[in-house]
Amino acid sequence: MVTKERYKVGSVARALRLVDLIAAAPQSGLTLSDLTKELGVSKSTVFALLQTLMEAGYVRQTKPGPRYLPGISLVRLGDLAGGHLPVGEIAQPIIHRLSRLTGLTIRVSINDGGHPVFVARVDAPGNIRFLTLLGSRELPHVSSAGKAMLAQMNDAEIAQVIEQTGLPKRTKNTRTDINALMNDIRRIRAVGYAIDDEEDCEGIFCVGAAFFDHSGRCVGAVSATGIKRELSQRAVDQLGRQVIEAAHEVTIALGG
Repeated sequence: MVTKERYKVGSVARALRLVDLIAAAPQSGLTLSDLTKELGVSKSTVFALLQTLMEAGYVRQTKPGPRYLPGISLVRLGDLAGGHLPVGEIAQPIIHRLSRLTGLTIRVSINDGGHPVFVARVDAPGNIRFLTLLGSRELPHVSSAGKAMLAQMNDAEIAQVIEQTGLPKRTKNTRTDINALMNDIRRIRAVGYAIDDEEDCEGIFCVGAAFFDHSGRCVGAVSATGIKRELSQRAVDQLGRQVIEAAHEVTIALGG
């Protein structure tokens, strides 16, 4: 009997795992030591893989450091792949309308075991851009999309997800305590939308709401991203309602 392992190429598998790690990294990137620890192989092996990926444009290096971040080829590939995902395509008119209405960057993510995977994006008008690598998988506790999806799970399911991911700190506002995160979850269940208040990146504020398929299962979230100093509490409340409405439109489009 032919097994999948027979056709698995170790170096390719490691390179793909490396790309996944870098794509999901904080905006500051990951060091060679970080990547070596995660991959569980020698530094020389990881370094050789990084050099190959950098030559192809899939990874870039910052200086000083060095730290490693997604390259332009990976960004293009993510954009192409995202365009072929049905949810991203279905949501396009909805998120374009929401971006025009709010003046903010709008993203759509699908639910991958409680993790948001971004599949569509509409940039806000103007010069400010929030880099979102389509196809990237985010930690659930630092993003409004992730917390919106967690809120659709029961408490035991949330505990399972967090046991796997931990609560890594991105900023001083990141929820690194399960009790603080669960307080957020209870608020989300009450009001219908989630907030990322500079929890992933300082100065950045996001509002997200979950959407559902025909069976009532949470399959993703819509989120709006902007600059914190430009949003008053009143504006946040209004934005929450607008994002909920957009998520509801996606639900209807999916047969929910």
